[in-house]
Amino acid sequence: MPFSSSTGLRWLSACFASAAVLIPLAAESQVKNWPTEPAPLPLPAREVTFPAYEIKSLPNGLKVVVVLHHEQPIVSLRMLVRAGSAADPHDKEGLASLLASLLDQGTTTRSAQQIADQIDSIGGELSVGASSDLTFASVVVMKDSFAAGLELLSDVVRNPAFNVEEIERQRQQTLSGLTVSNQDPDYVASTVFDRLVYGFHPYGLPSSGTPRTLASITADDLHAFHERNFVPNNAILAVVGDVTADEAFANADRVLGSWARKDLPEPTVADPPLPTRRVVVVDKPDAVQTEIRVGQLALPRNHPDYLAMDLAIRILGGEGSNRLYRVLRTDRGLTYGAQADLSALEQAGDFVADTDTRTETTGAALRLIVDEINRLQRERVSDRELSDAQAYMAGSFPLTIETPDAIASQILNVLFYGLPLSELETYRERVNAITPEDIQRVARTYLHPDRLSVVLVGNAAGFAPQLKGLGFDSYDLVSLRDLDVTTADLHRPAAPAAPAARPTGPRD
Repeated sequence: MPFSSSTGLRWLSACFASAAVLIPLAAESQVKNWPTEPAPLPLPAREVTFPAYEIKSLPNGLKVVVVLHHEQPIVSLRMLVRAGSAADPHDKEGLASLLASLLDQGTTTRSAQQIADQIDSIGGELSVGASSDLTFASVVVMKDSFAAGLELLSDVVRNPAFNVEEIERQRQQTLSGLTVSNQDPDYVASTVFDRLVYGFHPYGLPSSGTPRTLASITADDLHAFHERNFVPNNAILAVVGDVTADEAFANADRVLGSWARKDLPEPTVADPPLPTRRVVVVDKPDAVQTEIRVGQLALPRNHPDYLAMDLAIRILGGEGSNRLYRVLRTDRGLTYGAQADLSALEQAGDFVADTDTRTETTGAALRLIVDEINRLQRERVSDRELSDAQAYMAGSFPLTIETPDAIASQILNVLFYGLPLSELETYRERVNAITPEDIQRVARTYLHPDRLSVVLVGNAAGFAPQLKGLGFDSYDLVSLRDLDVTTADLHRPAAPAAPAARPTGPRD
């Protein structure tokens, strides 16, 4: 029989039909043959010995900690000053952050270029910055440049010039960054979340300030903040590396001993508000996905239950376990990533679960996050789930004390929050001693699913109807272009009306 076009079409159709039958069968067979063994168990933890250290206070009140670390000919010098963005005066938010950025931009004896040239000439690194609770300056140098590095560190901390030109340059850089960040849903969601959790406590306001507050900061404000807070009895210095304790203490006294001690201002910041239920929807009509933040007030860093709470939040959404990722990503395919994090500061802390998802799946993702927070309270965590999270925390700890700079950061963090250094030496043992009962206890004590703060940033018209029936029918709606986290209702105040034009006609 000749092979006609109609015959060919029937033959092709039969082939495709056969393939349609065979492909699912092949796929099903392939799925059945996939390995089902669990992930391999972690390797046994290797022995970790924390390096020897000594602590001494200079007569002017400066606390100095020296850690001996002779594996490399490097010395890390890091100083913390107990004043960060939480110490910003009212309506001067962004002051501490701006001040920190100016520390290496000129002193009374060195220009910004001279500072850069000097640190380069000795093959070192200089960094400065600020966070909510503190400002820091750090220098890392080779052993033979220890004295020079300490003198440079002392100069940038004690003698910043705050030149008008540098102030304006840093201010404009910050304003440019804010312009970009204020259109970024991820930044907006996190900023609004902080505002909901901490209210008008400084932790709840943008540490980099706002265009309005940045415009009001003057050189006099910077000098006054520095004069008030940058004193030796308000600072801690860590010297870590290839030095002897006698050498480190002698140089610290020689370079910093003349720094004059002063009385410190009394803290006047009230405690953050108690957790309260509030849902805020920030409308960004052109968004195709929604940024989600869910959480509430938690614990300060020095709280006795901090470590157990940290482990509980890691089981919820951190490394080593991450229920949120498993439910939202693996099981439901609603997102590319989901996590939860515990942030612990000096006066308070918070936990936040965050993810992003398509507009049309916003309600489903939000419901699953809240369900997982409830489940952490309701159900005892499994031994395997707990051990996986413990293995990650204990196993990754040695990586945080591998270099002199990393050791300096760890030690200063402990000392800053008034904790004993033995916490570092016994970290892994304390992590592994936490039980499933401890996890359920802290979850039931400190998590309040009925008082969660929820932030959704995206196309409100696309996902708001999904909130009905999920217990989130009531919410505050604010347009992204009208958002202002410094106001009670999060809306930018209306501009004052322009005065009516006066008549220009002839007078009687």
